[in-house]
Amino acid sequence: MKWRWREKMKAAGKPTDKPNMVCGPVQICWHKFARYWDIELREVPLEGDQMHMTPEAAIARCDENTIGVVPTLGITFTCVYEPVKAISDALDKLQKDTGLDIPIHVDGASGGFLAPFVEPDLEWDFRLPRVKSINSSGHKYGLAPCGCGWVVFRDKEDLPDDLIFWVNYLGGNMPTFALSFSRPGGQIICQYYNFLRLGMEGYRKIQQSCYDTAHYLSDEIEKMGLFDIIYNGRGGIPAMSWSLKEGVDPGFNLYDLSDRIRARGWQIAAYSMPPNREDLVIMRILVRHGFSHDLASLLVDDLKRCIAYFEKNPVTHKAIEEESGGYKHS
Repeated sequence: MKWRWREKMKAAGKPTDKPNMVCGPVQICWHKFARYWDIELREVPLEGDQMHMTPEAAIARCDENTIGVVPTLGITFTCVYEPVKAISDALDKLQKDTGLDIPIHVDGASGGFLAPFVEPDLEWDFRLPRVKSINSSGHKYGLAPCGCGWVVFRDKEDLPDDLIFWVNYLGGNMPTFALSFSRPGGQIICQYYNFLRLGMEGYRKIQQSCYDTAHYLSDEIEKMGLFDIIYNGRGGIPAMSWSLKEGVDPGFNLYDLSDRIRARGWQIAAYSMPPNREDLVIMRILVRHGFSHDLASLLVDDLKRCIAYFEKNPVTHKAIEEESGGYKHS
């Protein structure tokens, strides 16, 4: 996106020293990209109950120096899908009104291997002409081993030739587009096997089972009466998250609960949200293949045991994130 924007600005005789990128709450890899490649990251912060980038917020941050808008299909913090089609429609209107033609890259790290199988009618991909590229992680919901990830471009022209190196290697002239060169191929072979072995219907059954388990967990945790469900497994990836109800003091906070449930063999992180909602502390569960309904039922029982423990032994000095927060994977 930066290369294409730079060429466009040079052709128009305009400066190329202040590129920016617009996104919602993103994973740390995007902050690394922005710093390493000298991009101004215009990240839409969380505000009140608004937990993702809206079309209005995206458009408000776009100008002629915007190299692209990056919605996420499954936000790290809340697990919801950002509205790719609505953002695309808003950018279409922006182009009509101002002439600014700003592309979209979809960060489909998790949702890229979920939506095609479980929500095939959801428009977020190359059905939208403005989407020029998509990345996804095969090692998440693609069911491939760790280290397998993908980026797919709409057209050959969307990957500038300047970024491709041709290497005469082991008797063949091959193109490479990466920061590293030699990498193991085993993860790709496993991914290919999954595609052949499972097919569309196999992936659909596995992922739908994950969603069913997430819905069950959300419903059961909500019935406990102490928690507000932030995300219930609908409209995003198979996961759920919750916070303590305001004005309720059950004798513990979520850091205490995270610490206590660890004693039962479960690791469920409690963590504060990014700017501007650092005041909101949540717990989050991701459901992946192998976490069955039976295991979810055991987890619900253990959560109830923990709550019953705190009823008899309320915490007088409640934990803070530094003391009892789980490790936060970035």
